[in-house]
Amino acid sequence: MNGPHDLGGQMGFGAVAPETNEPYFHAEWEKRALGLTLSGGALGAWNIDESRHTRESIPPAEYLGASYYEIWTRALEVLLQRHGFVTSGEIDAGHKQADGATPKRTLSADMVAGALAKGGPCDRPVATPPRFSAGDKVRTRNFNPTTHTRLPRYARAKSGVVEAVQGSFVFPDDNAHGRGENPQWVYTVVFDGGEIWGDGADPTLSVSIDAWESYLEPV
Repeated sequence: MNGPHDLGGQMGFGAVAPETNEPYFHAEWEKRALGLTLSGGALGAWNIDESRHTRESIPPAEYLGASYYEIWTRALEVLLQRHGFVTSGEIDAGHKQADGATPKRTLSADMVAGALAKGGPCDRPVATPPRFSAGDKVRTRNFNPTTHTRLPRYARAKSGVVEAVQGSFVFPDDNAHGRGENPQWVYTVVFDGGEIWGDGADPTLSVSIDAWESYLEPV
């Protein structure tokens, strides 16, 4: 999906300027936004890939005008409505108006530490051996889906070298849309700066991405 989230290589947004000694949260409400999002995910109605795609689907003007946790809360509202837990009227009113969908589970305070420690592992076994090995030359596919993908625009139709086979993991492009986990092998692929950024690129620069197997073709 070529949305406002995919800014790699885009001009006009200024330099990346990391904040020195940046705090985990810049305001108290951000803590609550994180807690609500994690609690919403624990309901068991959607997965992390659907959640990510929902954020990507926020209209560009709204997305680019929102802070990090504003994006999270706006996407959470969409997910809760999509899966029948709340209505738009309830969100506007700020309170329950009718019974919604029954969650598969809920996250109580005493469960939080264990849930965070467990995380959300997405490594899965696959029946076939990896198609590529370290040192293989590959080229990324040139495609522009309207659905979710983890292959960034700047790295499409580019030639690079496989640096490592990372294992097999859930394929987010399918998982985000209810088509199953369909795990694939994932590779670290390295590109030189000129291949990614073209003429004028820093010759000492290289860019690496983690790419699912179906993103790659042999060279």
